[in-house]
Amino acid sequence: MQCRFCKTELKHVFIDLINSPASNSYLNPEQLNEPETYYPLKVYICHNCFLVQVDEYQKSDALFNSEYAYFSSYSRTWLAHAQKYTQDMIARFGFSASSKVIEIASNDGYLLQYFKEKNVPVLGIEPTANTAKVAMEKGIETVVEFFGTSLAKKLSTQNIQADLLLGNNVLAHVPDIKDFVAGMQVILKPTGVITMEFPHLMQLVDNNQFDTIYHEHFSYLSFYTVKQLFESVGLEMFDVEEIPTHGGSLRIYAKHKNDNSKEISPRVAALLAKEIKQGITDLNYYHNFQQKAFDIKLSLLSFLTEQKKAGKKVAAYGAAAKGNTLLNYCGVKNDLVDFVVDSNPHKQGKYLPASHIPVVNEEYLKQQKPDYVLILPWNLKDEIKDQLAYIRDWKGKFVVPIPSLQID
Repeated sequence: MQCRFCKTELKHVFIDLINSPASNSYLNPEQLNEPETYYPLKVYICHNCFLVQVDEYQKSDALFNSEYAYFSSYSRTWLAHAQKYTQDMIARFGFSASSKVIEIASNDGYLLQYFKEKNVPVLGIEPTANTAKVAMEKGIETVVEFFGTSLAKKLSTQNIQADLLLGNNVLAHVPDIKDFVAGMQVILKPTGVITMEFPHLMQLVDNNQFDTIYHEHFSYLSFYTVKQLFESVGLEMFDVEEIPTHGGSLRIYAKHKNDNSKEISPRVAALLAKEIKQGITDLNYYHNFQQKAFDIKLSLLSFLTEQKKAGKKVAAYGAAAKGNTLLNYCGVKNDLVDFVVDSNPHKQGKYLPASHIPVVNEEYLKQQKPDYVLILPWNLKDEIKDQLAYIRDWKGKFVVPIPSLQID
């Protein structure tokens, strides 16, 4: 297997999370007695460019299809994040009715709707037809295709280019990451701005966030590697922010290398130095990660079995992809966790892959009154604890598994 960026032969394993079904392959009731397809979930480190990556065992067009169940608009926290981003970008760069904002992986229009409200012209690019349909119903023009150099060239010949080109949590999702970034260079106006947000590899390692590894995420990204990647196609970082989303993410700002209208922020050099000091370019930095994941596995299984022995009822909240990685790596089935609540109606009535835990609505939680609620999307724990505060009425408690087991 070769590195998908620099083509170096991959020799070093970061973590092996054992074979599991694709994290978004939720099951209908009639599928419960049918065989499931399992894929390797082994992660490698490139010793040359330090891109952390999985092999493309399942093709992206199978993962991101018309049955795709993730709709961004079901998280209040994420909508608030998108709205603030819109305000910040307009304030900083002065986008207006004469600008063009293009979002790659625009999902259900969760973000572009806020630019549209400000009368800034928008275009979404989204390969999953069901989420794109929701965006179009909001009046957001959407191209239903995968993004790369081919689509970028096609749009550019139609004089469609971006003053602001953005993508949130998509850079990690593309198998041909260099072609993807090269496409951004094509579709960006000469003085345009790119922003990309993605979970920060340094946070993943330092905070035991192994559950953010799943088949939809082909790459796990540091600023060090992403900077190299963008430079390889003629793009240059001019700013970067560390933001709290998804357990700690980066928002990078890029421009054409020959665009001299933007100053390079000192934060670029500062974050690069911070990563190198932390060890991001030293293979020893990654070596103990497998053991740290195993420690969480032992503590979660111990907790769940103790509660079952005591006759307690444990439910989960959030049928998230990271939750499927956690449950399947730990070997948790529906005999240890009774059900999982999710606000997304597209997931309700289905079952989690491999664990076969049923996905239900919040009303069911209120009826069942479990003793513990395991929060699977721990990055939204504050929002979820606030939303489900009423479980305290029956002395229910919350359990957060990452970075270590916490009971509240």
